[in-house]
Amino acid sequence: MAKPVAKSESRPRRPRRAPGEIRERILQAAGGEFRSNGYAGATTLSIARRAEVTEAQLFRYFATKSVLFREAVFEPLVRHFDAFDARHHAGTLDGPGIRENARLYIGELQDFIREHSGLLMSLVVAQTYAPLTMPGVGGIDSLQRYFARGAALMSQTTQDKADFTVAPRLMVRVSFAAVLACVLFKDWMFPPGLASEAEISEAIIDFVIDGITIDLDPVIRG
Repeated sequence: MAKPVAKSESRPRRPRRAPGEIRERILQAAGGEFRSNGYAGATTLSIARRAEVTEAQLFRYFATKSVLFREAVFEPLVRHFDAFDARHHAGTLDGPGIRENARLYIGELQDFIREHSGLLMSLVVAQTYAPLTMPGVGGIDSLQRYFARGAALMSQTTQDKADFTVAPRLMVRVSFAAVLACVLFKDWMFPPGLASEAEISEAIIDFVIDGITIDLDPVIRG
């Protein structure tokens, strides 16, 4: 007697997701995968599985692994900037408030870079040792958005109040580079016993603020 043919169990369908949600899931999964395995060890297949999307979907949003990696590193930076601006809108401040706003932001930026130091260092290594597969950071959309927003906010804050000797679009990059280098290469630059963590952090803040506000003395004095 022939055995009845068992019906194949239907696989549960994945819920339909909006494009924004899919992109966000991929970025979050990529961040976790790159932190765990580095750039070389992470694969787009493992990232797609972690995000619960197909690899084909992943490539519809991010053309290459290197593009995904760079956006996973720097898109949170743009969000961090936007969140800070929403809480402490510099354009509404005058006088000493500008300096205090800058202190708050640079302190938060140091914390952000420390939190993401593993990904940032992986980017430095990949850029140094695999330049053919990791194009320059100048092509990172989210980093360029970050610089553009920072320069726009700096210009707005000081409009008709001071003449910059350094253009805002350049100053925002120099300031970011100073904080990034001091945090990522802290062990190289600050040997044990030179200063405490708090002193180093304050020195970075004062250095960057003095550079930013050298042209803002008329604004700060009121």
